[in-house]
Amino acid sequence: MSRRTFALGAALTVASLTAGDAVAAGRGVPGPREMRGMWLATVANRDWPSRAGLTAAEQRAELIAHLDTAVRRRLNTVVFQVRPTADALWPSPYEPWSQVLTGTQGQDPGWDPLGTAVTEAHRRGLELHAWFNPYRIANHTDPSRLLPTHPARLHPDWVVPYGGKLYYNPGLPEVRRFVQDAMLDAVRKYAIDAVHFDDYFYPYPVAGQTFDDDAAYARYGGGFADRAAWRRDNIDRLVREMAARIKRARPHVRFGISPFAVWRNMATDPEGSDTTAGVQTYDNLHADTRKWVRERWIDYIVPQVYWNIGFAAADYAKLVRWWADVVRGTGVRLYIGEALYKAGDPAQPAAWQDPAELSRHLDYADGFPEVRGHVYFSAKEVGQDRNGAMARVVADHYA
Repeated sequence: MSRRTFALGAALTVASLTAGDAVAAGRGVPGPREMRGMWLATVANRDWPSRAGLTAAEQRAELIAHLDTAVRRRLNTVVFQVRPTADALWPSPYEPWSQVLTGTQGQDPGWDPLGTAVTEAHRRGLELHAWFNPYRIANHTDPSRLLPTHPARLHPDWVVPYGGKLYYNPGLPEVRRFVQDAMLDAVRKYAIDAVHFDDYFYPYPVAGQTFDDDAAYARYGGGFADRAAWRRDNIDRLVREMAARIKRARPHVRFGISPFAVWRNMATDPEGSDTTAGVQTYDNLHADTRKWVRERWIDYIVPQVYWNIGFAAADYAKLVRWWADVVRGTGVRLYIGEALYKAGDPAQPAAWQDPAELSRHLDYADGFPEVRGHVYFSAKEVGQDRNGAMARVVADHYA
């Protein structure tokens, strides 16, 4: 069924469907409407809050403004980053309050951002997907800058510095259990519509640096052909176990992941995409994204197809076609991650200077019944709309 068939064409396009409608059929069963989503990023105050240290009232007002922008753009879903760096945007017994709120890690902001986001999103007919980053601890490598009671300070053996950042070691079963527990706390406490992971599993490769998991591999990697296979199994376990635990905690909460769009290049694997990307999730991030779809561990996947149509190394058109083939017959919903942040950016290729480029993406994807919607990165650009690309999408596809 095409995207235009889904279009409601009335003033109550968004509000006419409640968030509950979209999950009423149960986990893994498609809801009645297409995805029109935006990511609302909090890491490093990317989208929200605009800066650390705002008053609770100012933070709340900015958050509400983003939700209202989503409604104005006729979107129906906000993917809200609530655990950007092993911290929390809700009162968590596992991890400290995020410093993006007050500027000080662990300081109570005086309100509950996640609870407010869920309530206010649902009030507007929006779904609220809680976005978690499983393993990233900090965007620096100095543990002493973390709160003394931070789990990474209490368990230094869990921590690996790499590429100027700190990460939890995915190869440790106790780490995998802990990060799941921390995320599931939000699932149990709030009426979120979905749990969402982004593209960070093992970190993106940094030239000249080694992710030091030698001790964990020596202890747990004996049954695997090589370290890469062991690492992929660690991430498979995270995804599979998280899926099962979400279903036990709240059966109607869905589970989605938005990976880097290239699983493997065709030159590496004949079943890969016709691309020449410098990163392949299977090989570099040890994330077998295709397997998660085939095994139906996840309810939806949002590959970040952040390139223009015709881009030589990773053509939007070729990747959408490849992902449509992957999901076909699995029941896993396919949404396409769109690089709205590139539209009108003078540093980007010429295609992104054309306000119609993004609308053409939706025109093309409309030819694949497996594509059930789009998610835009990110909220700041949805509001600012630098060159009118978002307004063009709304006029052409969401009117």
